[in-house]
Amino acid sequence: MDFELSEAHRMLAEAVYDFMVKEIEPLAEQIDREDKFPDWIWRRLAGLGLMGVTVPEKYGGAGFDYLAQCICLEQMSRICPAISLSCHAHSNLCADNLSRNGTEEQRERYLPKLCSGEKIGALALTEPNAGSDAVGIETRARKQGPYYVLNGTKTFITNGTIAGALIVYAKTDPQKGAKGITAFIVEPGFQGSFTSRGLEKMGVRGSPTAELIFDDYHVPQENILGEENQGIKVMMGGLDMERVAGTGWTLGIAERALELSLKYAKERVQFGQPIGEFQLIQERLVDMYVSVEAAKLLMYKAASLAEGSERGGKGTEIHKIAAAALLLVGEVATKAALHAVQIHGGYGFMLDYPVNRLLRDVKVGEIGAGTTEIRKLIIARELLAD
Repeated sequence: MDFELSEAHRMLAEAVYDFMVKEIEPLAEQIDREDKFPDWIWRRLAGLGLMGVTVPEKYGGAGFDYLAQCICLEQMSRICPAISLSCHAHSNLCADNLSRNGTEEQRERYLPKLCSGEKIGALALTEPNAGSDAVGIETRARKQGPYYVLNGTKTFITNGTIAGALIVYAKTDPQKGAKGITAFIVEPGFQGSFTSRGLEKMGVRGSPTAELIFDDYHVPQENILGEENQGIKVMMGGLDMERVAGTGWTLGIAERALELSLKYAKERVQFGQPIGEFQLIQERLVDMYVSVEAAKLLMYKAASLAEGSERGGKGTEIHKIAAAALLLVGEVATKAALHAVQIHGGYGFMLDYPVNRLLRDVKVGEIGAGTTEIRKLIIARELLAD
């Protein structure tokens, strides 16, 4: 058992963090206020290998493991959670999912463009009436000749307004419930109507979020991802990997909250001494540090199991550990962001200070990929099954 990162993982973390500090940190506040980040960022991320972290090199990816994916998102979130979230949706939810489940023809057609940043990826699962109840989706896909005609609405879709390739879930046999779901690779420009509407959020501003409407949208039969009526396998495996990678996205926010709090506690003087000398401030800092370190270790374990599950091992333990890791990190990061605002006092409530952005951003870490409540249900189910 080795608790040290490999040299390759350390170098990756340093490279991503250096890029974020030099190129993105000066823009982070503007990105948040304008709710948009510059298009050039995608190509720069692609140049660092961040657009296809786990995609094999033969398709233009970096060929790294899931720990590397977690590390990349962690380092990005320390500076700009919005960019990190969009990269998460692209690299993990779309590109990795397609790499794991696609045919060779599908991989060759889509992955190089996704990894180069020519196409932006997204995943469309959530619907207005189907959030936590993922298998309760109402979008339909009806077979018609060489096409499937797609009708339905998706919502809260990260990258939805800019995506050039989307993984979309629909029911092809509604009578079969979960066993009648199929996953499709969808592009703008197919026959029929596909419209997107941007949604305004309180946090992770800059990362575009959309409502998507499909009206008699014709998806070619060869764009089925996996097999017809077997989309639940793609969905559940994808959610496991999303939760594992999501720990990195969320942990980076917690780490940044601790970093900013330590800096402020050393510099802010009250009653003739730095506030870091006060025991109640020290208590908050210690709580943040211990929680972050514990959450980081569980993230490492989840990433290791994710790699094993993709190689045919570890059984269903990944369901439990992925949910547990995201559950813990989500709660730790939210508490850390709250501590950070409290330590900063009145300044923490001002938009000029980045801790308020961390607090607004972090809440989605307890909602996405299954809410805190759903994560607890998954863990309980797996415990009782054991």
